[in-house]
Amino acid sequence: MSKIVTPYQDQQGTKKEQVADMFNNISKTYDFLNHFMSLGIDIIWRKKAINELQVDKPQLILDVATGTGDFAFEALSILKPKKIIGVDISQGMLDIAKQKIAKRGLSDKFEVKLGDSEKLPFGANEFDAVTVAYGVRNFENLADGLADIFRVLKPGGKAVVLEFSKPKAFPIKQLYAFYFNYVTPGIGKLFSKDARAYTYLPESVAAFPDGEAFTGMMAKAGFKNTKSRPLAFGICSIYTGIK
Repeated sequence: MSKIVTPYQDQQGTKKEQVADMFNNISKTYDFLNHFMSLGIDIIWRKKAINELQVDKPQLILDVATGTGDFAFEALSILKPKKIIGVDISQGMLDIAKQKIAKRGLSDKFEVKLGDSEKLPFGANEFDAVTVAYGVRNFENLADGLADIFRVLKPGGKAVVLEFSKPKAFPIKQLYAFYFNYVTPGIGKLFSKDARAYTYLPESVAAFPDGEAFTGMMAKAGFKNTKSRPLAFGICSIYTGIK
């Protein structure tokens, strides 16, 4: 990454600390705004990413940057694993996830922990699969985060990463830039008490090394058979790699 983009550029604190603060601030409106701003398409993208694990049938899954748990709930529904553990650095987001888990009666299938994506609180070779949805661009050190995901995966296990990317074709590129740079921050100001979070979103996507640059980083971390699959003209991408 050419430069580290932080949510609050005028404040002290590491990117990690600022990201945790940001998600704590927006946790109560996060789910609503996520679905609203993506017109619900984010749900379709999640399903496509989870389907990458259908053949593997993982029984123990780690969901890194689990947030309010939407990706993990979808994975439980589609893959039917024995258990999913979700990790996030934002207690505010995890509190929402815990409420959802209790409401759905899934505490035996899905548990969440406060934890750092670059120092995961697990031993080596523990998980059949690791997923990250819209979280890797928030890592303070992307190489360290990928290395730790690789560490906790069992040999033969698969990592699946879903992340925003940068479309290159006209007019999608231009429409996407307009929506992300002007519409998204505007909606964030209306509905969220932390409007800066929705200005950080396009900045973090712009700084993220997508496509071949990211699969290259996965390969450097040790992953084999790394693949990049663009969705919706490159608005989003699914990345996979095997340990």
